[in-house]
Amino acid sequence: VGLICGSGLGETLHKTFNCSSITSRENAENDFGYPSSDLYYGCIDGVNIVLLARHGAGHVFSPTGVNYRANIEALRLAGCTHILASTACGSLTESISRGQLVVPDSFIDKTNSRKGTFYDGTSAKYSGVCHMPMEPAFDPRTSEILLQAAKKLGYNIKKGGTVVTIEGPRFSSKAESNALRLWGGHLVNMTICPEVFLAKEAGLLYAAVAMATDYDCWKESEDNVHAADVLVVFRQNVDKITNVLLEAVKIIGCGDWEQDILKLNDLIESSNVTAKK
Repeated sequence: VGLICGSGLGETLHKTFNCSSITSRENAENDFGYPSSDLYYGCIDGVNIVLLARHGAGHVFSPTGVNYRANIEALRLAGCTHILASTACGSLTESISRGQLVVPDSFIDKTNSRKGTFYDGTSAKYSGVCHMPMEPAFDPRTSEILLQAAKKLGYNIKKGGTVVTIEGPRFSSKAESNALRLWGGHLVNMTICPEVFLAKEAGLLYAAVAMATDYDCWKESEDNVHAADVLVVFRQNVDKITNVLLEAVKIIGCGDWEQDILKLNDLIESSNVTAKK
């Protein structure tokens, strides 16, 4: 299981999970470049895990500057079959308050400066033109396990929600924030896209646990979003995210995933429209 650690989580999780070995990001270079961080290897109840800090050590990569393709490919090459990702989000609805955990089930991609596919001729491993279906966007079974893990721990968690990914690194204007609400967005962040669809292209079962840290800037009675405040709220609740990921890995390890993996690989193959030679 690959764990992609978002803002406020990437610095300490490998210590929490007692990861025993490290591959430097230089040695994890692949056809798409260097991943954001070193890869940390550990084991939870017999399940091998690989941790990667999305923004790098010390949060040095902006959302646009993250090499999402290299990150996903590094985890695939490390032998991962699943990815569990954490993400800090702004809430776009009254029903999702600060500190609320959400397992999203769809997305709206508002990014404009990122590599959004492996199938662009960069790597011979991803040849052809692949029109990948994105419903369901997140793997339903893996998402359900995140929900199961949180409920087992007694945490309040919301099932489903649409996360809008903006380019960043700036936050939305009030007009933009309200427009995203009109579009049906429940959460807004800067990193789920292209991560979620790259994982699907790579044949990895991907699910995310989001935490609402603010109300963006649409809510008149609340302070406007500020990066420092986002990190404060996330760090106040970091144990929740950590515990959910830990419990989810254990549950994943108890399941038989062969058919899920084969089904996804068949989907990838059937979505590639380039004639085989």
